[in-house]
Order: sequence, then C-alpha cells, then structure tokens
Amino acid sequence: MSAVDSLDARLLTLLAERPQVGVLGASRELGVARGTVQARLDRLMHRGVIRSQAPSIDPAALGYPVTAFATLAIQQHDGHDAILEHLRGIPEVLEVHTITGDGDLMVRVVARDNPDLQRVIDLIVRRGTVTRTNTVIALAEILPRRTGPLVQESARAERR
Repeated sequence: MSAVDSLDARLLTLLAERPQVGVLGASRELGVARGTVQARLDRLMHRGVIRSQAPSIDPAALGYPVTAFATLAIQQHDGHDAILEHLRGIPEVLEVHTITGDGDLMVRVVARDNPDLQRVIDLIVRRGTVTRTNTVIALAEILPRRTGPLVQESARAERR
C-alpha cells in the first residue's frame, strides 16, 4: 500500500484529535470541499487505514483497571482457530496476536483486580490447547497507543 499524502495526513490527524468533528467540520477546518473529505474518508476506510469509527473505550472506566499481557504457548496440531474461538468467548480478552519467540500468542487482558486477573487467566488456560502461560501486569500506561507520528512519517515518505 502506498503512503498517505499530506491532505490524508491532515485529515487523519484532525479525526484523531477531534473525532466528533464530522465531515462538514473537517472540510471547513481543512479548507477543502465536503465531497473531497468524504471521498478521502471512503478511500481510507476501503484501504483499511481507518479501521473503525467506533469510540475509544477505556476499560478502567468500565471497572477493569488491571491490564496484563499473557504469552500463551499452545499445542501446534490444533492451529490457532480453536484457541481463538475460545478467547473470543472471554470478554476480558481485548487483543490476541500471533508472535515469535517463546510463546505462540500474546493476549492483552483486563481485570477488576488481581484476584479477578487470576480468574481470567484460569479461563484462558481452561482450554486444553494452552500448554504454558507467562503473564505480566502493566503498572501504568505511560505512552498510550498512538498513530499520529506514524501518519506524519507516512506522508513524509510519500513526498520523498
């Protein structure tokens, strides 16, 4: 996929900073036609650059202040499908990634407190395909998930 251009970068930055701005507000803010903003949004959505327009939800505000990352080693003969289906059934599982290294999957989970984290881990390993886990608890989020600098770098790369 090609990088975004400077208008795409400005639009993405605006939407990240003020997601409620809307198409008309973005067109006014960026000094371009409403149709241009809509076409750019449609293209960025189609390319998968913008994955969702859903709100960003804070698990801590929902009563889940504990975040942990669990590395799972799984039995390889079953592949990922069975364990993925199992993990989808656990509401506290927020993300699952295949990884390299000692484990097979990296799972981001949340819990109400440490005893609840133990309950979540027990749910995860209940599936017989998990052979080993290693869990670390996040103490504080010091740099939240961000994409702004990446958007800007992508636009700069396009200009080169």
